[in-house]
Amino acid sequence: MENQKSNSSLKAIIVVLAILLAGSLVYMYKMSSDAKSTETLLVKDKESAMNDLAALKTKLDAAISENTSISDELIAEREKVVKLMADLEKSKGDVASLKKYQSQYNVLNAKFNALAKENGLLKDQNSLLTTKNDSISMALGEAKKFNDTLVIQNENLARTVEKASKLTVMNLRTEAIKERSSGKQVVTERARRADKLKVCFAIAQNDVAKSGNKLYYVQIIDSKNNVLGEKKTEAFGDMSLTYSFTTTVAYENKAVDVCEFLDGNGVDFEKGTYFVNIFDKGTLVSKTSFALK
Repeated sequence: MENQKSNSSLKAIIVVLAILLAGSLVYMYKMSSDAKSTETLLVKDKESAMNDLAALKTKLDAAISENTSISDELIAEREKVVKLMADLEKSKGDVASLKKYQSQYNVLNAKFNALAKENGLLKDQNSLLTTKNDSISMALGEAKKFNDTLVIQNENLARTVEKASKLTVMNLRTEAIKERSSGKQVVTERARRADKLKVCFAIAQNDVAKSGNKLYYVQIIDSKNNVLGEKKTEAFGDMSLTYSFTTTVAYENKAVDVCEFLDGNGVDFEKGTYFVNIFDKGTLVSKTSFALK
């Protein structure tokens, strides 16, 4: 009887131990499963945190490439993100570390959003300034075109006035003169009879021209290509002019006739064709020719 009770007690103890062992095994399995699940979740959280940081770095790179006045601040924030990514890569990925990195990410992301807003305002201001500058440039361009047109018109007007103000020398004529003892002058075509040459020309009326004394150079060349008269030479720039005599005309904007004489000084004039030229400084303003027999 006592043996039966002892066996029953032993069986009960074995059953209890079996139940405890089974419970321990179930608890250990559950703990192992929970640990694996926690580890898997932590790995995913770490990857997610790294992806968030990489995305933030990409945004910062894009903002920096726009090269605005806050680029230095953006570069400093990017360096913080890069350092945080390196630290996260080296970390064990425990819950405390991930919370710390998540907190730092939130701070950096908030700073980026503030800088991005400021950058957007700067871009809008720059765009407005660019539009204003374009308008100003266009207005300046139009003003320059108008000014250039006025300059051209003024130059054309100046040339027109200068051209209009030039005096016109006309009706140039030359005659050989025989002066008798009585003083009477007779026109002749004979070279041996001529005592002097009479050169006459007219200056037309010109209301635009400046009044005052006008100096003209008269050049008479005989049939042997000799310059008669004073044979003085005057330089006008690169041009050299040898002339027979000069005449000064008092011009008052009205038509005026001019006559001057060139004496032969006792020397017979040559037969042939003579050429007479009138110069206003270095500019030829009239010419003619005549012949003596």
